[in-house]
Amino acid sequence: MTSPLYQQIAQFYDASSGLWEQVWGEHMHHGYYGKAGTYKLNRRQAQIDLIEELLIWANVSNVSHFIDVGCGIGGSTLYLGQKFNAQGQGITLSPVQEARATERAKDFNLQQQVQFQVADALNMPFADDQFDLVWSLESGEHMPDKTKFLQECYRVLKPGGTLILATWCHRPTESLAGELTADEKRHLGEIYRVYCLPYVISLPEYQKIAQECGFNQILTDDWSIAVAPFWDGVIESAFDAQAIMGLLKSGWQTIEGALSLGLMRSGYERGLIRFGLLSANKK
Repeated sequence: MTSPLYQQIAQFYDASSGLWEQVWGEHMHHGYYGKAGTYKLNRRQAQIDLIEELLIWANVSNVSHFIDVGCGIGGSTLYLGQKFNAQGQGITLSPVQEARATERAKDFNLQQQVQFQVADALNMPFADDQFDLVWSLESGEHMPDKTKFLQECYRVLKPGGTLILATWCHRPTESLAGELTADEKRHLGEIYRVYCLPYVISLPEYQKIAQECGFNQILTDDWSIAVAPFWDGVIESAFDAQAIMGLLKSGWQTIEGALSLGLMRSGYERGLIRFGLLSANKK
């Protein structure tokens, strides 16, 4: 990963992760609110439901050794380790996240099962054919080379293993809506700037890359409607008294991220931002 972007992402999560854990809890990803987005759930339960629904959707019921690519403070990693009694690895660019995830593994008495390290997803420090599940929940949007990212996921996956990828996408451009408009590009550009993203692509583009990488049994879906209510809850929670005090201590970049949460909500409302899913197997 290019050094300036690597540093920006690390610094963003170093500065903000403590606050987000305080406000959101251990799961730093979307929640699932039913196919129609109508379930009335607290945010943490919706986030756990997203993990469970992804496993059901990808038909994954047994895991022995997995990697969580972009693990945050270990929410999904520890959950999967407990659920499957599996060995797990979590990687992140943020030393603060790695330290907190390791601490939480000890709190859960899972330090012998689940380990964390600072590592680049485009150059993973693992042997070929090592994991029977590669789990990537909202980290693909940070990757500056989507092809290299999926190539690495394929490389470390065991034959017969499964990739589950959930990531921010923009709308498909091969439909009647056509190419992205100048206004849509401006909207995306603001999201990129605030959240340290190089760019996002459409779900059909991810599918094409997965095919080129050698994956088979590729399954895709768009869960934008199911997760969109998440941002209303995040915006509400980001501006209570506790969160405001935390924001003031976290620095300008975190404050700007909080002030820009509406970019994501409006992106979903206009159909520009999509929550894309891809599941695939390695032969």
